[in-house]
Amino acid sequence: MADHATGKSPIIEEPGVQTPAPEALPKLPDYSTDEVVTKVEHDLIITGDDLAKVQQTAQGLSLEETREVLRDVIQNHENDQNFPIEVLQSMKEFVANDDIIDNPEKYEALIAEMRVEAALIKDDSAYPEVRAVVNNTDDPTLPCSTIRAWTIGIIYVSAGVLINQLFYIRQPSITLEANVAQLLAYPAGKAWEAWVPSWEFKLFGQTHNLNPGKFNKKEHMLITIMANVGFTTPYTTDIILSQFLPQYFNQKYASHFSYQILITLGTNFIGYGIAGLTRQFLVYPAHCVWPSSLVTIALNQSFHTETDLPVPGPFQRIYSTTRLKLFTLAFFGMFLYFWFPGYIFQALSFFSWLSWIAPDNLNLATITGMNNGLGVNPLSTFDWNVLTFDTGSSPLVLPFFFWWNAFVGIVIGAFVVMGLWYTNTYNTGYLPINTPRVFDHFADYYNVSRAIDHRGIFDATKYEAYSPPFLSAGYATVYLFFFAIYSCVLTWTFLYHRHEIWTGLKNLFRRGQDNVLHPDVHNRLMAKYPECPEWWYLLVLVASIGVSLGGVLGWPTYTSAGVVFFGIALCLIFVVPVGIINAITGFEITLNVLAEFIGGAWNQGNALGMNYFKAFGYVTCSHTLRFSKDLKLAHYSKIPPRHTFAGQMIATLVASFVAVSILNFQMTQIPGVCTATQKDHYTCPGINQFFTAAVMWGTVGPKKVFGSGGTYTALLVGFPIGVVVPLAVYFARKYFPTQRWLRDIHPPALFYGGIYYAPYNMSYLWPGVVVSYFSHIWLKTRHTAFWAKYNYVVSAAFSSGVAIAAIVIFFALQMQHVGVDWWGNNVVAQGCEDTPCVRHVLGEGEYFGPRMGEFH
Repeated sequence: MADHATGKSPIIEEPGVQTPAPEALPKLPDYSTDEVVTKVEHDLIITGDDLAKVQQTAQGLSLEETREVLRDVIQNHENDQNFPIEVLQSMKEFVANDDIIDNPEKYEALIAEMRVEAALIKDDSAYPEVRAVVNNTDDPTLPCSTIRAWTIGIIYVSAGVLINQLFYIRQPSITLEANVAQLLAYPAGKAWEAWVPSWEFKLFGQTHNLNPGKFNKKEHMLITIMANVGFTTPYTTDIILSQFLPQYFNQKYASHFSYQILITLGTNFIGYGIAGLTRQFLVYPAHCVWPSSLVTIALNQSFHTETDLPVPGPFQRIYSTTRLKLFTLAFFGMFLYFWFPGYIFQALSFFSWLSWIAPDNLNLATITGMNNGLGVNPLSTFDWNVLTFDTGSSPLVLPFFFWWNAFVGIVIGAFVVMGLWYTNTYNTGYLPINTPRVFDHFADYYNVSRAIDHRGIFDATKYEAYSPPFLSAGYATVYLFFFAIYSCVLTWTFLYHRHEIWTGLKNLFRRGQDNVLHPDVHNRLMAKYPECPEWWYLLVLVASIGVSLGGVLGWPTYTSAGVVFFGIALCLIFVVPVGIINAITGFEITLNVLAEFIGGAWNQGNALGMNYFKAFGYVTCSHTLRFSKDLKLAHYSKIPPRHTFAGQMIATLVASFVAVSILNFQMTQIPGVCTATQKDHYTCPGINQFFTAAVMWGTVGPKKVFGSGGTYTALLVGFPIGVVVPLAVYFARKYFPTQRWLRDIHPPALFYGGIYYAPYNMSYLWPGVVVSYFSHIWLKTRHTAFWAKYNYVVSAAFSSGVAIAAIVIFFALQMQHVGVDWWGNNVVAQGCEDTPCVRHVLGEGEYFGPRMGEFH
């Protein structure tokens, strides 16, 4: 019988696997006993249909086989917050108690539960989130790499990156996400299926068909993966525009197409080379779930699942609505609703109702304000877009322990911010409390041109006649938490994930079918398809290094080849620790601050050198994680690895050339681009911030800011704090192993909450805690089948509805400068929520901080 929640087909026994005869094994306890069924379903968060499906496999497991499977589970999931602790404790009891082998009749309930869990590990996933949307069967006959998929994919990649690149520098900007391509690919594929003739021909010795039949889920997912990698605006856009334009570095060679394409291809493809080498750590292991990928799979399943049976749910009702119908209703419902918080009634989005009471009250706005304050507000938004402000962080997707840890972190951060601001530490009382901008000692935005020469190199004389840089209280707190999170990640992964890392290292050097070394069902199913050899990825890595060096060394960038290799080294140090945390919890720890810090110190006085270090450190790691997530997406969807490799490579190649072509148009054909008066609003707010950061951390350099005698040297205490906190949690767990709340503490997520400040605040994060509790704690445990069938579909529908509505609003109204002028839109920007308030105001001719001549 098909799974009511997922529509899965019955498990097909794999060839070559000999199942012992059931009569030769100890009798399995009767699953019809209500007590046993209830306990198993509750502890494992498993639906009745999933439980029924694994009975046969469980009956075929001997006690010793069960113990062997569970020993491996304990080793791999000992510190996995996604794995139920009650089940883990039962497993330990089962494995450690030899009396179970001698007297199995005394432990019938425990044996029943453990056999089911072992069967789940063998034939499905231990995680209900994965079982909810990922099939544990495969149909190898489904065509994937078809002319239809390639044509639709390349067209959508070209159109998507064109729009994203064109509007990247506009204010307001617009960004198309891959879910838009996933939505539009379905009608395009069905239209092709209906209208294109079935014409066969041979190419390179293989037979191809223009219309291979029904548009299927593998073709659909391959198109989506192409869009995932192809829609991204290249990071080199910021570097090239800041180089070329006269108001920045005014380096005219940056207009050379060959220079642009070399550094773009280099930074885009280096991530592939490293992603392929990290498959043993981030793709094949079953505990690497990549939660945000489950939404993409759920949306795909909604379009292609034929069996969609009723499930019991809230209010003691049976719900027969299909997932496709629910997606359609939720999508159009959110599409219509988003017009209110997104355009008509924007106060619903920034519901800073406490500050409306007295908009000019400094303390009230500072504590409760959502625009310019700390956002301490129990009811802060009615906008789904605000809840998902951190890319991929839907509260219906990421586990609850992430949200409450991040919330604790942001609360701690609030006290740090208030402490700095109200005591005027670092002269923060003269500045807005929560802004990512950098200021001079006149409380004006820092004018970097007053500290550099005509080449963009640091000028000590001009700097000493001007001002040191100053940070707001919120921005200083962000740096403190960033420093802590970097040392925390390394410490945490050593303490709790060194076994997985060591296993990955051993498997990396073993011969044979790599993914079979990980024995879960998805790896066994994928073993049917030829894997991409490691040397393919190594070749991509070497080629990427080559074109990167050609770009850096072939033009007067005043930068050494070392930036490429040191940046890659930084990525290699952090990519597995950061990737494991991302794959398990769903949030990404970016290396941008660390890359600025190290790159600026290494390239002292050279902003461009720091930019390249940042590109090859931070961007390489970020791309590697994105590509690894897509490899897992293909892994779950049973797309042949070589098709995935080709899709990623070709989509990125096409996107790189399209993006660079549009970039040249922006640079040369848009009059006054990146100036405050540009008539079409191509004012480049992101480029302005990028240029300021480049000069701040590259030209002025972190040594003057954080080094010995620097203004913010004390913030480096974050590094030892990041070591101490995970160690404290580790030893607390050792001494109090049964305390569940200790198991749920996740220091990287806790520190992650603190980096949300400047410009975000508590108002953005708190609603996600509430929604996640409702989904992952209340609904999943009480109505598991209902949650499994609908949760991820609703998340995909809401995000897609917001994306499409935002596009329509942008092109139809905002580009035409059509607005709605009324209280519901204006109240969000009154008093201190419009112009940030400060505690201290300078008098005429005054300035704060070190006196002239006292800083160097």
